[in-house]
Amino acid sequence: MRIAIVNDTVMAVEALRRVVAKVPDYKLAWVAYDGVEAVTKCLADTPDLILMDVLMPSMDGVEATRRIMNQSPCAILMVTASVSRYAAKVFEAMGYGALDAINTPALGYGQQAEGNTGLLNKIAIIARLIGKPSQQRSQLSTPRQPDRYQKPLSPLIAIGASTGGPQALATILSQFPSDFNAAVVIVQHIDAQFAQGFASWLDEQIPLSVQLATPGALPQPGKILIAGTNEHLVMRSDRTLGYEREPLNCSYHPSVDVFFKSVANHWMGKGIGVLLTGMGRDGAQGLKLLREEGWHTIAQDSKTCIVYGMPKVAAELKAAVEILPVEAIALACIKKLSTIQ
Repeated sequence: MRIAIVNDTVMAVEALRRVVAKVPDYKLAWVAYDGVEAVTKCLADTPDLILMDVLMPSMDGVEATRRIMNQSPCAILMVTASVSRYAAKVFEAMGYGALDAINTPALGYGQQAEGNTGLLNKIAIIARLIGKPSQQRSQLSTPRQPDRYQKPLSPLIAIGASTGGPQALATILSQFPSDFNAAVVIVQHIDAQFAQGFASWLDEQIPLSVQLATPGALPQPGKILIAGTNEHLVMRSDRTLGYEREPLNCSYHPSVDVFFKSVANHWMGKGIGVLLTGMGRDGAQGLKLLREEGWHTIAQDSKTCIVYGMPKVAAELKAAVEILPVEAIALACIKKLSTIQ
């Protein structure tokens, strides 16, 4: 895999270069020291992956990401000094198409890049996503017979999102009224280290309350819960939420498919499943299971997706009852809820 580095700090570039050099299959494509140079080089030589800094002179990583995804799209991983400190910019970049974010490794006393394990793990996940389809079908076979004796307190909207998800979610959730009468649970492909920052950022954008899902939490009307760890968010038989490590072979932790499957098993009332923009196929098979359980299912359309991967697979599987532009999804949910309450 050919990897480019975009960073205005010489020491950071060297740390990243040494991390890339650790894996024989990874090759350094080029280095750029600001966003303008990155956009130009990417047009001439588009790599498989860009390790993109956030704060840079001339043009920052957010604008560079926007232009690259418009002109010469490729996988982009935001690598910055502090993901939590620059969370707003990170989420903005993810809205334009960046896949994920992680803190920049540093050169230690022995001139070894410290903190490189997390970065290598992120690169490996992206390599699987862009190199071959995820093999998750065996994990998502026919659901076991659910516990039919329980009745949920309200309808549930289950949402899965990846690349471009933060902005898509803000667009949809901002259209829900403050007295919204459905529970909402979201799995967004995002690292646990800035899940809280994402929840806080989203909470500022919309009228509803946004919180991280904690073990034992019960979805409630008008409250939005977001997966908050690197383990899989699941719904248990008592309708509470929890986290599980298995299955380990998913491209993303948390996995949308794992969550959707658990919801299909255990949420015995009405609901709406929504699959948004993202690379790969996570969530498509799970959305199909929800449809088979009688849920109304929606996939985002190709024109409004930053990356038309996950919803595309859902459409191919006929998992979605409706395929809609992101701006129309909230209204479709509201209309459907008025018929299933």
